[in-house]
Amino acid sequence: MKKINTALLSFGMSGRVFHAPFIHLHEGFELLGSWERSNKTIQQNYPSVKSYNSLEAILNDDAVELVIVNTPTYTHFEYAEKALQAGKHIVVEKAFTTTVAEAEALKALAIKQNKQISVFQNRRWDSDFKTVKKIINSKVLGDLNEVEIHFDRYNLALSPKTHKEIPSGGAGILKDLGPHLIDQALCLFGMPEAIFADIRITRKISAVDDCIMLLLYYPTCRVTLKAGYIIKEALPSYIIHGTEGSFIKQRADVQETQLQQGLHPDVIGYGIESDETKGLLHTNTVKEYVATEKGNYYDYYDGVYKSLTENIPMPVTVDDGINVMKIIEAAIVSNEQKKQIALV
Repeated sequence: MKKINTALLSFGMSGRVFHAPFIHLHEGFELLGSWERSNKTIQQNYPSVKSYNSLEAILNDDAVELVIVNTPTYTHFEYAEKALQAGKHIVVEKAFTTTVAEAEALKALAIKQNKQISVFQNRRWDSDFKTVKKIINSKVLGDLNEVEIHFDRYNLALSPKTHKEIPSGGAGILKDLGPHLIDQALCLFGMPEAIFADIRITRKISAVDDCIMLLLYYPTCRVTLKAGYIIKEALPSYIIHGTEGSFIKQRADVQETQLQQGLHPDVIGYGIESDETKGLLHTNTVKEYVATEKGNYYDYYDGVYKSLTENIPMPVTVDDGINVMKIIEAAIVSNEQKKQIALV
């Protein structure tokens, strides 16, 4: 099996939890190391890898074929552009970039360099979302009328990650949790015809947006996306109503918690929710709790490997990333103008 030599641009929580375990586990990847600016910790987890002292050290390493751009959003364009110019394939964390123009520029550069880009939208492989997608695709709910997707949290304190709280092109909840919600909506329903957005600052100490409501208009359905930090009692994260019934499901994927606890993604029980979090399916013929699908971010990296070795589309394409940025930019305009913005 061909090995794809891979390097991370950070070994903080993102690199340690969401990327390295799956790159290390997949037999088609070889984790070469990570850029570490101050704390040198990657070799405690992976003794044989390198701790790179700079971005240039990674880009000048001819052995590196794939670069994971898992640094703060405001750095994504600069680092991704340099990696492509150095002849590397890239995986870029969400939000893909800070603007549509940056996203489209990266796509053009990747085509010119004959390299591939994927955006790391791992929440497509959450157990709860996989279950929702299965229910919708089964058509058991009939024609959908109304869908809500929530990412509710309760946290009055600011994030210790200052890049999330200091105003910049990449800060704020719209570009933090927003890309998860938007990508899931686009994955299920495609691009909407229009959007209306309400973007607010609700915590007195916050300098960036921390509460969003996006209303996506489809021909026969409305999709509402909501995220905020002052929701003490969270609503179900997925509320789906159709002509034949409803499906209600809370956000209960366990992967992030398990990975932070050091659980390896290949052990028994990984990615499996408890029975108490089953979603409720209530149709004209049945009312029952539905078994939850198994979540596994490994499948994302398996898709990346197959794309790089079999010349098939990435599991999350560069166009997927561009479309999310189009929704974000339209949401900003809608909020500023207090009106619906057409997208197609």
